[in-house]
Amino acid sequence: MKISDDQCEAAMDFLRDNAAPAGQAKADRMYLDDYSKSLIALLMTERALDSLGAQERYARAHPKFLQHLEGLKVAIAEDEKQKYLMEAAKVKIDVWRSLQARERAGLP
Repeated sequence: MKISDDQCEAAMDFLRDNAAPAGQAKADRMYLDDYSKSLIALLMTERALDSLGAQERYARAHPKFLQHLEGLKVAIAEDEKQKYLMEAAKVKIDVWRSLQARERAGLP
């Protein structure tokens, strides 16, 4: 497998150009994950007179919470996609480095 200098440069450009979207995807995921706890608490207060178990069942089955989980699923998917794309670019650069070192050493 040969990775050209242009392919390596494109991978480095990708890392630079996608740092902000990858960071935003991670921030969105973390925010929505933390918001899950707040949303459950807010929904539980709607049933303050019920037992804690009943309050939690109500909150976790509530349409607002289920909708939130769908949004969280999308955020997780985007964060994971960004993470693996960034990792793939890093691997390409690492392979290019190894190939360059082998070439300088005169190895096949």
